[in-house]
Amino acid sequence: MSYVIIAAQGTQLVKYHLAFNITAFKNEHVAFSGALGKHPYDTNKVVLIAEPYAKNTQYYEFNSADIGLIEKLPNLINSHGEDAVMVLLWIKKGFIAISSSVVFV
Repeated sequence: MSYVIIAAQGTQLVKYHLAFNITAFKNEHVAFSGALGKHPYDTNKVVLIAEPYAKNTQYYEFNSADIGLIEKLPNLINSHGEDAVMVLLWIKKGFIAISSSVVFV
């Protein structure tokens, strides 16, 4: 299997093909899905909201350097027509992350 990466170099886009062993990758990473967002004060971290439109949801904080791969998933759309971009984050095993739940009392 191979992945295609398109990166910007100056004003031009460059296309790279990478050989990829999915079995080895899955043995070294764990997948988390949700809506990806910026961390409120730390630029080296990202926030992943597991179910962005649920009342009681869970969110994760990851260091950006611990992300092995980001896969795009279908967007979620709520009843008001707002959409959330969903992703699958592959995080390297053995690294520390924070898991929190939001509860309305």
